[in-house]
Amino acid sequence: MTTTLYTPDRDEFAALLEGEPRYRLDQVWAGLYTQLAAPEQISNVPKALRERLASELPTALTQVVRRVSDGGDTVKYLWELHDGSRVETVLMLYPDRVTVCVSSQAGCAMACGFCATGQAGFTRHLTVGEIVEQVVVAARDARQMDRRLANVVFMGMGEPMANEAAVWSAVERFHGAIGLSARHLTISTVGLVPGIHKLTERPLPVNLAVSLHAANDTLRDELVPINKRYPLDALMDACAQYLAAKGRRLSFEWALIADVNDRASDAKELARLCRRFRLPAHVNLIPLNPTPGYPTVGSPPARVQEFRDLLVSLGVNATVRRNRGTDIDAACGQLAAGQPVTLRTRPA
Repeated sequence: MTTTLYTPDRDEFAALLEGEPRYRLDQVWAGLYTQLAAPEQISNVPKALRERLASELPTALTQVVRRVSDGGDTVKYLWELHDGSRVETVLMLYPDRVTVCVSSQAGCAMACGFCATGQAGFTRHLTVGEIVEQVVVAARDARQMDRRLANVVFMGMGEPMANEAAVWSAVERFHGAIGLSARHLTISTVGLVPGIHKLTERPLPVNLAVSLHAANDTLRDELVPINKRYPLDALMDACAQYLAAKGRRLSFEWALIADVNDRASDAKELARLCRRFRLPAHVNLIPLNPTPGYPTVGSPPARVQEFRDLLVSLGVNATVRRNRGTDIDAACGQLAAGQPVTLRTRPA
């Protein structure tokens, strides 16, 4: 495994700096994670050490394309990794916060047909250094816009729970080195129950987001194939355990697909599911974004609002998420890192 600039944790960096004065570790660590500086820019470190760090610890990400949308408020980065794999990161600026959506894998093996990443298939897991560097670069960009990065969401390419060890190491770095609180860190999953159990045992109470999309096993088996291995009862029980242990926000992501999961019966099923497992979850409704590999379209605005209003009337906290960066393929479900996708048809 290639060691890059953001791979070592603090103890590993201390070993790399053996022979240097003890205070050098604080200077380098603060330079990288507080100043968000490249090694050659850490001015209070001797030039020889700066050059050594730059030489021995290369960056992991090579920018291929940087695209901007929404008047500069949405930025999508396409990165190439050392082996030619490609991933994407999205930086989103809102009036009251700045959020970065990071990738945890190159591609995805979960095969959700409506998601461009799933359509492209799986390449490999990302290393902790590759994950952390996405956030550092985004935070640096935000700072140049006179904004401060506040939130990290693992909702980019890949299934975070399938790469849980590296994802958690990155979470610890964001919390301990960059200084983001656990309540501003969100890990998403399509429903890998063992990963949720593992997250329940982890010390930091991060937010959990579950890409649900259906509230019955028959439809969810079709939309989210991993449901065949971890059906709804097991998934909801794991969510309930996480909520009981952490007391953190639980959200369900629901991509609204016209005439598939946007009917009144779907809303009622979701409300019943939340009541049965006593889950005070927040439901994020996301009109399905277009992808080249899925022929079904997203719900029209009027249907989205009707679905949301029905959920609220049934006692479910629900909001409609505004699509960001659709024109640059940066919205939910659109990240494919330029990889070809195959058209999939839904069963009749």
